[in-house]
Amino acid sequence: MLCNPRNRHFYFMLAAEAVCFAAALSLSYLLRFDFNLPEIYAAQLRAMYKYALPLKLCVFLALGLYRGMWRYTSLVDFKRLGEAVLLSSALLVAFVAFRYGFTGFSRAVLALDGMLTLLFTAGLRLGIRVHYARNHGRTPPQGPARRVLVIGAGGLGERLLRELSQTPSLNFEVAGFLDDDPDKLGRSLHGRPVLGRVDDLLRMAALHKAEEILIAVSRASASQMRRIVETCKASGLPHRILPATSQLLDGKAVLTLRPVDYQDLLGRTEVALNQNGLKAILTDRVVLVTGCGGSIGSELCRQVARFSPRRLVLVDASEYNLYAIAGELDEGGYAHYSCVLGSVADEALMDRVLAEHAPSLVLHAAAYKHVPMLEENPWAAVTNNVTGTRILMRAAVAHGVERFVIVSTDKAVNPKSVMGASKRVTERLMAAFAGGPTRFSAVRFGNVVGSSGSVVPLFRRQIEAGGPVTVTHAEMTRYFMSISEACQLILQAAAMGQASGDSEAGGDIFVLQMGEPVRIVDLARDLIRLSGKEPGVDVDIAFTGLRPGEKLAEELIGAGENVVRTEHEKIMALRRDADAGPAADLLAELEAAARNRDAAATRALLRRLVPEYSPE
Repeated sequence: MLCNPRNRHFYFMLAAEAVCFAAALSLSYLLRFDFNLPEIYAAQLRAMYKYALPLKLCVFLALGLYRGMWRYTSLVDFKRLGEAVLLSSALLVAFVAFRYGFTGFSRAVLALDGMLTLLFTAGLRLGIRVHYARNHGRTPPQGPARRVLVIGAGGLGERLLRELSQTPSLNFEVAGFLDDDPDKLGRSLHGRPVLGRVDDLLRMAALHKAEEILIAVSRASASQMRRIVETCKASGLPHRILPATSQLLDGKAVLTLRPVDYQDLLGRTEVALNQNGLKAILTDRVVLVTGCGGSIGSELCRQVARFSPRRLVLVDASEYNLYAIAGELDEGGYAHYSCVLGSVADEALMDRVLAEHAPSLVLHAAAYKHVPMLEENPWAAVTNNVTGTRILMRAAVAHGVERFVIVSTDKAVNPKSVMGASKRVTERLMAAFAGGPTRFSAVRFGNVVGSSGSVVPLFRRQIEAGGPVTVTHAEMTRYFMSISEACQLILQAAAMGQASGDSEAGGDIFVLQMGEPVRIVDLARDLIRLSGKEPGVDVDIAFTGLRPGEKLAEELIGAGENVVRTEHEKIMALRRDADAGPAADLLAELEAAARNRDAAATRALLRRLVPEYSPE
C-alpha cells in the first residue's frame, strides 16, 4: 500500500506538492523568457500542466514520498526526494520527445523545471520540519533553564544537543562543550562553542555559571573515563552520562541521561552483534542452553529468545534457577521452551534430552566457577566442568548438533587454580571430538560485572555496610566485561563458527579485545566514589592477601596459541598448532579420582593433563 487515503494529511501533501510542481513549471517558463512570456508559450505552459502534474504526482506516489511524516524529514528522505525528482523529470523529457519531438519546446525550460521542482519540494519539507520543531508537540519549560556543560563534542554530544534543543520541557541550556580533541577547540557545534579541554572544567563551570555536567563520550579508555568522572566530582556539580550510541535504539533520538555507573569506567564500547548471522543460527531453530538459570545462562536465554527460536531447551541443576528463568520467559511472552531439571554430568539424561529435542545449537554455560570453593572441592570441579562437558559433547556428536559453544574463562590460561585447570581441560576436549559433524568453539573472557559471586556485588554490599572493602592484593588486576557483552561474545562466536576456515569441525577459542586490565583496588575506589563516599575517609579498604588458586593478573592468550583474525574487528580467534586433546586414559583416571572424592589424585592428574597448571 503506497499511502493511507483516509489520512487527511495525505490530501494536504498532494495539494501542496501539486502547487510546487505548478510553480516550478511556471517559473521555468518565466525565467526562460525573462518574465515576458509569448502567447504561444503561455498556451504551451497551460497544456503542460495536465501532463506534468499527474506524471510527477504518480512518480512521487509510486516511490512512497507521501508515506512519511514531513515534520521528521531526514537526509535519507531528501535523497529519496532527489531520486523521485530525477526520475519524474526524465519521464517528462521522454514524454515531450515522444509526443512532440521537442518541436517548439525549449530544452532550458525542462532543465529548469527539474531543478526548481527539487528546490520547491525540498523547501516545503524543510519548512514544515522547522515549523514543527519550533511550535508543535512540545511542553513549555517551567522556570529558568538549567545551564549545563557537555563533555564530548563528537557525534554523541551533537545528538544530545539536538535532543535538548528539540525538547524544551527538559529545560536545559547548553553553555558549551569541553573536548580534549585539539581539532575541535575554538570551534562550535550548532552554535554552541567548544570552550576548552576537560581539565578546564572547573574554570569554565564557574565562568559560565554551569549547574550540571552532562557526559556524552562514546569512545574513551578506562583511564580517560575515570579522569572525566573524577574531574566532574571535583567540580562539586551533579553529573550524568548519556550511554554510547550502540546502547541506544538505532535511529531514535531518545535521551536517556543517567548517573555514572561502574561499567561506564571500563573504557570499552560493547561489541555489536552481526544480526543476520545470528538469525541464521537462531530463528526457527532449536537451541539448548545449559546452566540456563545462572548469570550468563539466563542472559543468553533472554538474548536468544529475541530471535524467535522454534524451541528453547533450558537445562539447569538448580530448581529455583530453572523456575526463575522460565517465569521470566513467560512474562516476556515467549512460551516455546522446555525445562530440564538435572545435571550435565547425568549421561543418560543428556543423551535422552538431545535425542528428544534435536537442537542445532548448544550453548554450554553450566560450570562451577568459584575459585576458593573449588580449591577445597576439586572433585566437584572435575565432575561438573570436565565430565559434564565431555558427556554433553559426546551426546551432541551422536545426535547431529551443528554448533556447540563452550563458555570458558581467562583463568584457563596458565592456570593456578583447580577451576582454571578444569576449564583448560574442557577447551582441549574440542580437539578430541574434531572431525565429527559438530562444529565446536569456545569463548574465553574475564570477570563478568554483576554475575553471581563476582567482586562488584560484594564490594557494593560492603560499601552499604560501611566497609571495609576487602581487596586481596594492591597489585591485583582483572579484565572486566558486562553480562550482556559476555553473552554477545558467546552468540557471535556461535554465528562465526570457524575463523580460520581450514576445518569443518571448528575448535577455535574466541577472545574479546578487552582493552586494559583494571586494578581491583581502583575498582574498589571507583565504586566507593560512585556511591557518594570517599575512600579512606568514609569507607576503608583492607588488603587480605591472595587466596588459594588466585593470580595477581590473568591472561587471555596462552603460550603456543596463534591469533587468527575474524570477521569481527573486536574478536580474535586462538588456535594451537597441534593438540590431540587430553589423553583418554588420563581423562578416565581423572574422572575416577573425582568419583572417589580423592582431592590429591584429582590435583595430580590435572597437572598431568594440563602441563602449564602450576598450583601454589
